[in-house]
Amino acid sequence: QVQLVESGGGLVQAGGSLRLSCAASGRTFSMYAMGWFRQAPGKERAFVAAISWSGRITRYADSVKGRFTISRDNAKNTVYLQMNSLKPEDTAVYYCAAPPPYGSGIPDQNEFDSWGQGTQVTVSS
Repeated sequence: QVQLVESGGGLVQAGGSLRLSCAASGRTFSMYAMGWFRQAPGKERAFVAAISWSGRITRYADSVKGRFTISRDNAKNTVYLQMNSLKPEDTAVYYCAAPPPYGSGIPDQNEFDSWGQGTQVTVSS
């Protein structure tokens, strides 16, 4: 089982930027795809972005394309989410997640089964 710890959330004005980090431990980080999800008040948890184990393949929700960038540093067992041009509708608890081993690509979002505790991102208008 992998342990995931997010950091970097906070309060930012619309148009601002934040970078979230997720530190992983407990298994070989470089062998696994990683992802970010978010849950806004009163809504279900939703997919934000994912990255393959090599970092060569990324996937984004339409709502964040062009504004958010997912990346990873396998030497540091860490995945990042750079969030630019933030909007009030980006306000949510952001979760780091990992799926079981999946080869070279990115599995379906339903396959992600290990979760961090979440970090709050609040964007003021």
